[in-house]
Amino acid sequence: MTNSHYDVAIIGAGMVGSALASLLSRSGFSVALVEACEPQPFDAQADVGLRVSAISPGSAAVLRQAGVWKSISTQRSRPYRRMQVEDGAQLEPLLFDAPVFNLERLGTIIENTLVQWSLWQVVAAGGLVDIYCPDKLDGIEFGPQQNRVKLISGKHISADLVVGADGASSRVRKAMGIRQDYRAYNQHGLVAVVAKQEPNPGVAWQRFMPGGPLAFLPLPDGRSSIVWTRPSIEAERLLAMDSEVFMAELDTASSGWLGRVEDCGPRAAFPLSMRLSDRYVAQRTALVGDAAHVVHPLAGQGVNLGFADTAALTESIIRARFAGVDIGSAGVLQPYDRWRRAESEAMAFGMHALRSLFDGDGLLPLRRVGMALVKRSWVVKDLFLQRAAGIGGNAPKLATGATLQDLMQG
Repeated sequence: MTNSHYDVAIIGAGMVGSALASLLSRSGFSVALVEACEPQPFDAQADVGLRVSAISPGSAAVLRQAGVWKSISTQRSRPYRRMQVEDGAQLEPLLFDAPVFNLERLGTIIENTLVQWSLWQVVAAGGLVDIYCPDKLDGIEFGPQQNRVKLISGKHISADLVVGADGASSRVRKAMGIRQDYRAYNQHGLVAVVAKQEPNPGVAWQRFMPGGPLAFLPLPDGRSSIVWTRPSIEAERLLAMDSEVFMAELDTASSGWLGRVEDCGPRAAFPLSMRLSDRYVAQRTALVGDAAHVVHPLAGQGVNLGFADTAALTESIIRARFAGVDIGSAGVLQPYDRWRRAESEAMAFGMHALRSLFDGDGLLPLRRVGMALVKRSWVVKDLFLQRAAGIGGNAPKLATGATLQDLMQG
């Protein structure tokens, strides 16, 4: 370790925390990164992992500035240029094609382990970030000029700004005394890698049904990563099934899209919830990613919201540094709080409303009207895609093509 005082101390080196560490260190800030355990190396020879993310074009732009996109996108990734959304009530599907909206792609399916390992390699090998690993946060002493961070190893570091990137159960958020609204959906997302008769042609396919949607996300080898949202008891039943029985149920649910299911790997399930923090900042401390917000995975926006947080916070403190303003001051952090809370809450409540709209047959007439409106309106489709792609009107500059150099030059 080269010093014990930093411009920024980041607690948590998952995908979001590591991306922020890379962005800030490349912008000339001194950065400490605290993580409990080093991530497992990505093994390209192993089978595809169960947890994947649909990385939006905006997030890809942020990861490019973090120095990892080229490495990630040339390894095991699959871009998709079409999204097909179907209703279990047999309404005509909604189709979104990237070229129609002047997009090169709608997103890229990448394993979480590949993203995290690539970011870890960048921050560990560059020599610009001091990494405290294995270590954990023990407590924060908040001060008017700097915050003092105590680690369970007994080490102490100080920083002008502390950032909590330590997940949904964030110790940083708890130390800040920030309350969260929490909603448990009594649903689980069942994940698996499956092969159908026909290879997935690069389409993100989603079918809405009572109890939750079923999504097929394209993988590089023609298989699909599925996320099947089911009531928790039903998910347990599906997990306990014999593989052949499970594949038969999946055949029925996917209604013949790409033919029958021919193979299915291991299955797992995780609980779904919504968590929204009252504030994202307090006392020289800010939250990013799941530490600040957790949304329903209906549109795959969770990690994309986190990458947008990192881009917004980076933009905010670069602007402050070049204006000669204290990067941990309320004048810098409060605008970040308003900016990102508005975006995250809009996405969270939008996903909640969409989930409610498709959960059950009683709202079928309303669904029919809504889907018809979207089909007929290019403007509505475009607004939806711009937001889903992370490049809408309120997106951070790094998500829309600006470079770190652009930000540092004002």
